[in-house]
This record gives sequence, C-alpha cells and structure tokens, in this order.
Amino acid sequence: MSDHVIFAAPFFMEATIRFIAGATHLENVNLTLVSQDPVSKLPAEVRHGLAGHWQVSNGMDPGQLVQAAQGLQQRFGKARAYIATLEQLQVPLAVAREALGIGGLSAGAARNFRDKSRMKTVLQAAGVPCARHVLASTADQARRFAGECGYPLVVKPNAGAGAKNTFRIDDGQDLETCLARFPLSSQQPTLFEEFVKGREYSFDSVMVAGQPRWHSISRYLPSPLEVLENAWIQWCVLLPRSIDGEEFDPIRDAAFNGLHALGMETGLSHMEWFSMPGGRVAISEVGARPPGAQITSLLSYAHDMNFYRAWPKLMVFDEFEVPERRYAVGAAYVRGQGLGRIRQVSGLNKAQELCGDLVVEARLPRSGQSASGTYEGDGYIIVKHPETATVEKALKSILSTVRVELA
Repeated sequence: MSDHVIFAAPFFMEATIRFIAGATHLENVNLTLVSQDPVSKLPAEVRHGLAGHWQVSNGMDPGQLVQAAQGLQQRFGKARAYIATLEQLQVPLAVAREALGIGGLSAGAARNFRDKSRMKTVLQAAGVPCARHVLASTADQARRFAGECGYPLVVKPNAGAGAKNTFRIDDGQDLETCLARFPLSSQQPTLFEEFVKGREYSFDSVMVAGQPRWHSISRYLPSPLEVLENAWIQWCVLLPRSIDGEEFDPIRDAAFNGLHALGMETGLSHMEWFSMPGGRVAISEVGARPPGAQITSLLSYAHDMNFYRAWPKLMVFDEFEVPERRYAVGAAYVRGQGLGRIRQVSGLNKAQELCGDLVVEARLPRSGQSASGTYEGDGYIIVKHPETATVEKALKSILSTVRVELA
C-alpha cells in the first residue's frame, strides 16, 4: 500500500520544481501537490509524477492549506507528511500540519526559525554565539540600541528570506535616513543587529530525530551583504572538498547546539555564520529548509548525490544516506553593470577557454532579458574538480572575465 505525501508549493520557481521532481521519485508514495500556480505550468514529466493536485488562491494561508489537504486526503487517504521548501511557508504549513494531525516541525519551532529576533533570543539563551540585536518598534528603541552597540549596524526585516531588504548603516545620519524611509511600528518592527566582521560561511546540515547526521560548509566570496550593497559586484559560493579541519570545530558545536535549541528534529537546514579572529564564531541566522542560491545543486555535485531527491526522502521517511564528499565545487554569479535590460554579455569565450572543462552547469544571461534585481544575479556558472584550489581559481577567472552590460 502506498503512502500519501502532500507537497505545498505556492509558486513554481526553478528550485521548487527540482524538489517537486525529486519527490516524484519516492518509492511507494502517492505524491499530491497544493499550489497557487496552475499545475499546467509544471514540466510534463513532473505533472505525470503527481497523483493529484489542489489549487488554492493563497498558498500562504494556513486555512487554505488545511482545506486543500482535507480534499486530497479524501481521495488518497491520510497524509504521512506535508512538506515544503519555501522559507515563507514554514510557519503557515506547520500550523496547518498541527490542525490536521500530521507530524513534522512544530509551529513553535517553525516560529523560532522564521522570526529572526526570536531566533537570536533562543540561541543566546542556549549559549550559542550570535550577533547582538534588538527588534525595534520605535525610533527611540533603534537609537538606544545604536548607542549601546555602536556602528555599523545591519538592518533587516524580522521575517526575511534570502538577504532581501537587508542593508548596512554606518552612522547616525544613516540611521535617521533609515528611520525616515522605513517608519517603525508595533505592526512592522525591524531587526537591528550588530555588524559582525569576519569571513562569512554557510552551514548546511541534516538532523534525524534530533540527532546530527551530516553537514557541509560553504564559503561566500564576498559576503551577501556586500553583494547587496554593490550592484556591480559579482560573487561566488565555494564548497571546499575538505571541511574536516579543526578550524571548523567551533561552528560544528555551535550549529548543532543551536539547531537543537531552536527545535529541529528531522530536516535539512541552512545556516549563515561568521568566522572571526581567534577562532570565534557567530551565527547570523538559520532556515529550517533546504538552501537557496544553487547550493542544493552544489551539494549534489560535491557528493555525487541528488539532494533534490534526498530531501523529500528525509522528510517523509526519516532516512538519509550519508554521502562521501568527492569534489570541490563552486558557483559564480554574474550580475549586470548598470540599470535596465541586458544589452550584451562579454567574456564567455575567454571563460570557456580558461575553465570550460570544469563547467558542469550554467544558466547564462541572454541579451534582452530584464535584470533580475536579486543578489543571485542574472546568471550562474557551476564548476567542479577534485582539488579545491583548481575550483577557486576557475571561479576567480569567471568573475574577472565575464561581464554583463545593461542598458
């Protein structure tokens, strides 16, 4: 007899489709889908892997998620799991699961991950190092925190995702400009954080039944905040082949202690953290969902393992086969220089000559397409090799060679 599994995916973004496709390969499972987008937007091979579909008008509404699941359960039986990858969906889906009596991350734990101020409060109470912060609902609260903490500060929405609407303020004038542009209120509080200086990494990990099972470490070059502040910067994510060095021991301890404190039981999580002088670390934030920015693809290439299939298997059956890290991999993100649409892309032939034999995946920007306006840029190139130094050199070559001009 087949298990019934529901996948909630309000919008069919590229990465979301990959995870849905991965879930269609679950054995002995009737996979159904709840979405706001029409199912006709999915590739045919993915549609054919679904047992059923339920369209809603608001894929973020817990009530509609409950109604959709009830309708699907009438046809396919009680759902074993109700899963989703979207950051903004984690709390609504947890609320819906609890109403339906379906297991998974609790609503309280989901709020720990989603509410960034609450997250840091939980982490600090557990002795996990992270940046000082305040969730300010008045200008005086923000000014008081700035006086206590000093500049620079990082300002971000309390329930943000993907570094969107995050920026840095360097002095009192910047603060007043920020307060005038984004008025604070109890309905719309804003998170003000200490600006942590150091190398920025991610820590992606799997826990099963509350126990650490696997982890990966990635390096950002440069940091996402610097990328957001400078539209001309092209950047990359590097996954070194070896992450066993003692320099990463502090984050291994802090990360899993933090995940336990936040309430992670079974899942793949994505954490941002800083390595500072003296071996100190500071956790920036963590999401109870798979990583974005092509990192899931990078993990797949580094381990010769399809993480788009491994994640749904983990979430449904609490199963995860620990892979061997066989390669160093990296993604170079190319971004347009200026405003408007892409006029031309130069340097591709040179980049192909320099490191074409290392490229395993690419989405290149096309003339005439609109600029993405996101930190991920207008295209990416993924490279892979057994030696980390070779991958790092290739990433630098791509970023220094490929140019995207906007007009």
